[in-house]
Amino acid sequence: MSFKERIFHAILFEVFAVLLTVLLMAYFTDHSTALLSGTIIAISLIAMLWNMVFNWVFDKFHTGPREKRSLLTRVLHVVLFEGGLLIATIPLVAFVLNVSLWEAFVMDIAMTIFITVYSFIYNYLYDQIRARLIAKYKLHLA
Repeated sequence: MSFKERIFHAILFEVFAVLLTVLLMAYFTDHSTALLSGTIIAISLIAMLWNMVFNWVFDKFHTGPREKRSLLTRVLHVVLFEGGLLIATIPLVAFVLNVSLWEAFVMDIAMTIFITVYSFIYNYLYDQIRARLIAKYKLHLA
């Protein structure tokens, strides 16, 4: 994946993640959507940077076609990514939403579970669609 595509991949991921997470958090908490939006956007910015760095490093260790990654590799990818993100975001959630570290941990775990499932589905679909577009593009060039 090129640097430009990594940026596209990360931005598209985060746009959908922010929208879905704010809607779910607003439904399950008493916090305003404005405060939740700011918090989720801050987390999103951290996640985008982490996404680019983490995936660059992950791809250095796991070479080969992305669309052929095994289920185990995809699960490992998501767990490592989300674990690293939790370390950075729990203090942020506690501070911005004015909750205890425990409450922030519980909220962050809930968001992480949601985002983990979302991430798995998003990346699987992205890789499959990307592979088809590349194959279609190569077919038209031939």
